[in-house]
Amino acid sequence: MHVVLNQKGGVGKSTLTVNLAAVTAEAIGTQPDGTPSVLAVSVDPQGSTSWWADRVGDELPFLFTQAHKDLDGLNRLSKVKGVRHIFVDTPGWLDLSEDDSSADPLGDGRAAEILRAVLDNADSVILPIEPEPLGFKPTLRTIKRVVEPRKLPYTVVINNWDPRDGDVDLKQTQEFVEKSCGHLARTVIRHYKLHARASAEGVVVTQYPANRVALQGRQDFDKLALEIALNGASQ
Repeated sequence: MHVVLNQKGGVGKSTLTVNLAAVTAEAIGTQPDGTPSVLAVSVDPQGSTSWWADRVGDELPFLFTQAHKDLDGLNRLSKVKGVRHIFVDTPGWLDLSEDDSSADPLGDGRAAEILRAVLDNADSVILPIEPEPLGFKPTLRTIKRVVEPRKLPYTVVINNWDPRDGDVDLKQTQEFVEKSCGHLARTVIRHYKLHARASAEGVVVTQYPANRVALQGRQDFDKLALEIALNGASQ
């Protein structure tokens, strides 16, 4: 089970969750009865991933469930028959204040229990970061306060890099991750308007129109999914 996590909001957790689930589902095929072998789960109460899945409708190439209130269901995720990969979208509400010295910074309450259940059943964590300095501290704090204490393998993914802006921010982000965090994905998810419009248009990356730009946008997710699979991060 792959958990897409970062304290900082707006870094593309939903986009990575949905599109990684889509390309993985296409790559590994369905179960013998035709049911998808990939499940995407959202525990974000805002429900943006759920809204996206509803927009795609019956053409959604993977299974999906909104589970921000289903603690029992989350604890049974590893027992879902026939599902080979699970991708979990999480909220950006983590209150990891620097002066919080508690043993478990997730806090109390139902929302904390939900996220704790996800992490307790996780095999790996994917941390998206955009190529801008504002995301550095929240990403590092998420790793140090939440991921490393649980001894979970993780991969930091640079997301939404626009080549038209040059590579100064990209290189600075790569250097920060390699020096402070490690575990940087070789694949960079580039910025395309297609990705930003996909949820409103009710499509996932495997359903983009057949043109050069769409192919390039999809290629990034294909490469990242393969990289995650080769790193041994599976359900």
